[in-house]
Amino acid sequence: MQAVSPLVNELQLGSRLNSAVESNRRGEFALLLSLMSADARDMAQFHTPEFKQEDLRAKFELGERQPLIKRLATDSPVTNNSSAFQNGGVTAFRLNNAVDEEALVIRGNDQLDMEEVMANCDIHTRNRYQNIVTEHRVKHTHFVDHLVMQRQMSELIAQA
Repeated sequence: MQAVSPLVNELQLGSRLNSAVESNRRGEFALLLSLMSADARDMAQFHTPEFKQEDLRAKFELGERQPLIKRLATDSPVTNNSSAFQNGGVTAFRLNNAVDEEALVIRGNDQLDMEEVMANCDIHTRNRYQNIVTEHRVKHTHFVDHLVMQRQMSELIAQA
């Protein structure tokens, strides 16, 4: 059995994390935390409309993105700065990598190896690799609603 939409961040849980802590249900709390994505890019603050409109590359004056994966069979010019490292050391490698940046992963055409790697990854990494976009449904509650719930909780505690 697999969930329709994977659990990504704490806003999808609503108040379930808080209620698990208040009720001292450590098992449920640990389970909910383990189901969330470990990737910092999936945190709730990075999915707000204000954040999506802001161009961080221009704001921090960053260069172009570093390519993540290059395939030897299909991608024509694959950069390999290993000879610079062997001949000139770390400094020469960094200089060559700054001028002509190589991909983080260079691999051949072995699909079986990739399937084994992806089988060991979590669902968020697999979805990102397959370019599957998941809809982040966020349940927003108003501040006044939180105050009402806290008052009700304090009344229940006072009665006990």
